[in-house]
Amino acid sequence: QVQLVESGGGSVQAGGSLRLSCAASGRSFSTYSMGWFRQAPGKEREFVARISWTGQTTYYGDSAKGRFIITRDNAKNMVFLQLGGLKPEDTAVYHCASDRLPYRRSELTATYEYDGWGQGTQVTVSS
Repeated sequence: QVQLVESGGGSVQAGGSLRLSCAASGRSFSTYSMGWFRQAPGKEREFVARISWTGQTTYYGDSAKGRFIITRDNAKNMVFLQLGGLKPEDTAVYHCASDRLPYRRSELTATYEYDGWGQGTQVTVSS
């Protein structure tokens, strides 16, 4: 089983930036694609971004395109999400998660394709 711990959330004004981090342990991090999701109060968990196990391929949800960047450091078992151009509608708890299976190339966005969900980190954007 993989264990994931997110950090880096906070409160920012619209237009601001944050860098979220996710530390992984428990299995071979460098063989699994990773994802970021977010969940706002009263809403379903939403796909934000995905990065392949090598870090060479990334995929973004519509809300993240052009504003957020996902990266990873396999030497440190870390995945990051750089948030830019933040809007009040980006307010949510952000979770990282691991692909359930290693070496999958597909652009998977469904929550059931992931496991090891972290507790999340709160991002609050004020106008």
